[in-house]
This record gives sequence, structure tokens and C-alpha cells, in this order.
Amino acid sequence: MTRDKRTLSRRTFLQGAAAASVAAGVAGSRTLANRAARVSPMERLNIAAIGVGGRGASVLGAFSSENIIALCDVDENRAAGAYERFPRATRYRDYRRLFDAMANDIDAVAISTPDHTHAVIALAAMQLGKHVFLEKPLAHSIKEAGVLREAAARYGVVTQMGNQGMAGTGAREVCEWIWSGAIGDVHTVHAYDETTDLPAMRGDGRRPSETPDVPEYLDWDLWLGPAPRRPYHPTYAPGRWRGWWEFGNGAVGDMAVHLLNPANWALRLGPPESVEPIREKGMTEEGAPESSVIRYNFPARASMRPVTVYWYDGDEKPEAPPGVPQAEIDGQRRSSLYVGTKGVLMGYDRDPARTVLYPEALREEYEDGPPQLLPRSPGHFQEFIQACKGGPEPMANFDYAAPYTQMVLLGNVALRTGGAIEWDGQRVTNSGRANAFLHREYRDGWSLET
Repeated sequence: MTRDKRTLSRRTFLQGAAAASVAAGVAGSRTLANRAARVSPMERLNIAAIGVGGRGASVLGAFSSENIIALCDVDENRAAGAYERFPRATRYRDYRRLFDAMANDIDAVAISTPDHTHAVIALAAMQLGKHVFLEKPLAHSIKEAGVLREAAARYGVVTQMGNQGMAGTGAREVCEWIWSGAIGDVHTVHAYDETTDLPAMRGDGRRPSETPDVPEYLDWDLWLGPAPRRPYHPTYAPGRWRGWWEFGNGAVGDMAVHLLNPANWALRLGPPESVEPIREKGMTEEGAPESSVIRYNFPARASMRPVTVYWYDGDEKPEAPPGVPQAEIDGQRRSSLYVGTKGVLMGYDRDPARTVLYPEALREEYEDGPPQLLPRSPGHFQEFIQACKGGPEPMANFDYAAPYTQMVLLGNVALRTGGAIEWDGQRVTNSGRANAFLHREYRDGWSLET
């Protein structure tokens, strides 16, 4: 007898309901007592945007319903479009001067700078009691992510990491497929992406010997922020920083933060027990690899069995699980596969219409989709805006985003260590060398103190 998709066993219903409750709890985990001031729902937020070229321009567009009162960027060429679009906003190069001058006027800060400056800017904003939208990945290092989580709780501000897929129907349906027991107990996840062009970003991965003049429109010292001083070179800025360890986190920081999120959410992964680099190509001491495969091993969680998660980037892709055509995997530039005891879910975190169950019999059994266990989002940026006006906390708030970011970035720690690392939630227990990659020292004048 075929089980109707909406007739759940008591076990799978309770598992799904518990997971949905955990997810909902993420959005309301702070007490009202320590919350920073919220704006009335009838008012518009006063927003300062830091990093307004490239990705920052898109973020500005998403917040254009509010008052954009200040714009800050170290690169006047990159910022020119934003300056033209918001001519009444006050302009700054140094976010510290912005905060000194306009702290009393700002409600929230939108930060879209390179990874290596995320933490210092976000921390300074939270210390002033400002709500923070911060692009992904949350931080450049494991330590920074933890500091930001602690600061968000201490200062009672609204926070959100720019992980847009978490607000999408696709990610929520992945949770619902898994929580409803459609594919049985998930034991393996494969996620892959070939869209991050690391060779173009970091060349041969070796520090350039040329020292060209710094362009007049760029404040190179401010661009470096807390990173050690080095001569300017266009291979770092404006748009190639992601391929260099001092500034970015390679493909892991670019796309793994997106594509592993449904697995983290649906499977309540928590910290891994161990992380192992399976293979990599082209990595150097200073440059992220052109391609890599990383394995994350997670213990049993509540009623969920142990699970192994594989990440693939560059020209790496997984071998098809039984029943899934290899051509379907090879034909997609990025996707995720959730392998359970009853079948496989091939999910696209931003395109729920393309989520596919294998074998075909499961598709027929669940032809109307999974039972809805999660509320639908008003939109990623709307979640943040509404929270700043007294609504529920965004799903990707720092209490969720920080441990998740740490989990993902442990893949880079393993890559740079060159072997499997064992993790106890705070430190690597089997390699002193690996712990050196959990954070790097800031140069003089910069601090991560709360």
C-alpha cells in the first residue's frame, strides 16, 4: 500500500515538528530585555551602507525602501554608482569616521566588504547598538565568527548574514522533504559548485612581485584593514580578493556557505567531529585551491543518525548515488544531493521547482510536494527590515549563522593543514598547526575586543 505524502508516521511527524520548532526558535532566541531600540513599523530605517560597489550595490537596492543616509567605500570608482543613486547620503571612506559622526542618526548598518574586514566593522556597529546586516560568509576566521555571535547577544541587536537561500522556498522544502521522512534517514550529503573561478582570481596563487602605484581613487591602507600590510596589486582589489587566504575564503567561503545551508538546517548538523581534505588542486601558502573535495563527519544528533557531508568545487563533482543518472549531476553547475535509506533528494536551494526525488516511485508517491512544516519568508531582506521594526528575528541571525560559518570554514582549516582534523567545538585536538588557522593576528591599530 502506498503511503500518502501527508500521512506521516508518528516518528517522522515528531522529528519534523521538533526540527521545525528548533528552526523557529532560532528566530526568537533573544529576550526582550536586552534588545536594542526598534523602529516603529510605520517609520523607515536609517541605514548606513559600508562597501557599496559590486555586491554592495545589490544590497543597497534591496534596502532602497528605507532611508539610505550614509555610504562608505574605500574605492571611489566602485562607489560611483551608489553615490549617483543616493545623492543625499553622506559619503565616507573610513567606516570609523562614519560611526563617529553619525552614530546617533543610524538605526542599522549593511556591510558588503571583503571577508577580512567583516568582523571589525560589524563588531564596531554592534558596540554602538546598531542592527547589522552582514554579507556571507559571516567572518574571515573561526574566532571572528564566535566573537560576532557573542557580541550580537551582548548588545541585543538584530543581525542577519546574507545567506539569501535561507529565505527561499527551496531550502525550506529540502527541510520538509527530509523531516517528513520521504527519503528515510539521511546518511550522506553531496554539494557541489563550479561557478567560483579561482584561477582568474588568484593567478598562480603566489604573491606578485610587482608593486604598481595605488590608484588615486583607492585608499589601500583602509582596504587592507586588519590584514598585514603588503603592496597594492590589482590581483587583490577590487574583485579578486576571494582567492587569497589573507582576504577571502576561496570557493568554500563563496558558495559552500550557500549550498551547505539546507543540509545544516534540515539535519541540525552542529559542529563536525572531524573534517578531512580528500583532494585539492593548485593550493599555495597564500592562495586558495582551484578545486577541492572536503569531507565533514558529524555524529548522531537527537533522533538523526551520523551523517557525512562532502563538498566539491572547481572541476570536482560527485559520483551519482544509486538510482541517480550521472548525466543529471554533470549537467548542473551546482546542486546538492541528500542520500537516505529510502531514496535520494536532488535539491536546488534557490529553485524548488527543480527539486527531484529518486527513484521515480517516490516522485509518484509525493507528486504534490512535501507537507509544509515551515512558514514561508517575506523575503531575505524583508526579514531583517521587519525585525528592526519589532518583528521576529531573521532566520539567518548570528546565533544561527556563526556556528554554521565556523563549520563550513573548518573545511579550509583542514585544507591548509593538509590532513584530517578533529574538532571538539572550540579547537582542533589533533594538530597544533591547525589551530593557527583558526584566526590570524591583526596588525597594530586593529582589535577584535568586545
